[in-house]
Amino acid sequence: MPDLPVTFRPGRTRAVLLGSGVMIFLTITVISLLLEQLGPGERLSFIVTGGLVFWVLALLARVRVVADDAGVTVVNIASRRRLDWAEILQVNLRPGDPWVFLNLSDGTSLPALGIQPGLDKKHAITDATALRALAEARSIRDPEPS
Repeated sequence: MPDLPVTFRPGRTRAVLLGSGVMIFLTITVISLLLEQLGPGERLSFIVTGGLVFWVLALLARVRVVADDAGVTVVNIASRRRLDWAEILQVNLRPGDPWVFLNLSDGTSLPALGIQPGLDKKHAITDATALRALAEARSIRDPEPS
């Protein structure tokens, strides 16, 4: 079991997304500056488009799951949710799943995009197993009747 606090995130996927975003932004910017027939407004629109592409890729790269003593924070593409350990009933990463799903005490399931097998399946399985062990060790369960 890892020491807390711990952050789970798809490292290789993140590197690819941010690297691609920088390259796309730089390429579009250079092209806009090299095209002599473009006016200042058109050049600016090229650069803004490159910036928007980078922003979207940065949003995709920000996903993570942060576990600490009090609970778990799940940061997905456009949302952030804080959970107490007791709210997490199960941590699932089944074959074919695009990312981990957290089954919650309110009957819902929350995707946790910070653990995904995309480019590094072994790392994702290790992270999912660690999060599962933390959830099982820290959640409060009703004692079984004797």
